[in-house]
Amino acid sequence: MAQLFEVHPVNPQARLLQQAVVLLERGGVAAVPTDSSYALVCQLDNKAAADSLRRIRGVDDKHHLTLLCRDLSELANYARVDNKQYRLLKAATPGPYTFILEASKEVPRRVSHPSRKTIGLRVPDHKVLQALLELHGGPLLATTLIPRGETEPINDANDISEPLQNELAAVIDAGTCYLMPTTVIDLTPMASGGEAVLIRQGRGDLAALGL
Repeated sequence: MAQLFEVHPVNPQARLLQQAVVLLERGGVAAVPTDSSYALVCQLDNKAAADSLRRIRGVDDKHHLTLLCRDLSELANYARVDNKQYRLLKAATPGPYTFILEASKEVPRRVSHPSRKTIGLRVPDHKVLQALLELHGGPLLATTLIPRGETEPINDANDISEPLQNELAAVIDAGTCYLMPTTVIDLTPMASGGEAVLIRQGRGDLAALGL
């Protein structure tokens, strides 16, 4: 059964989040609130945890996973970013956007896309998740929490079903989130002179990016 941590949405209790970090460090998968919907997260460098993340979400290795980063400088450590891409990233972070970029050597090949060698990256605008990332001291591997067989993401910890709780190590409850996933934008064409490509329209406003 997942351990439930009820935290304040604006001033989360560090001692509770630290307990959740310990569970992640032990290889657990956690459900966490974000500035879009809830997400599943685990450690980046733990293969078994990443396999569990994919199994719980019901996706294979061709599904783009996302790295949740504390800020833009951390994001740039895990992706190859040119000046044009950086300007767009700067305009959108933090926020409910996921960007597909070429993964740097800091990203284990087993979590990047097997043929494209790309990875999703984003900087969330959510106080609880930012505090968790800070205590963890690095990015977390993530995917939108959409239960197997469903099409809509979960936006309330109370809606995490009993079977799913049995597969998780932790659930961080900070109240309801938005019931909408992130906007996903592929920036890799920009590296060769092309334009950014919209993959999924979500909560993030494209007009704010000039797209």
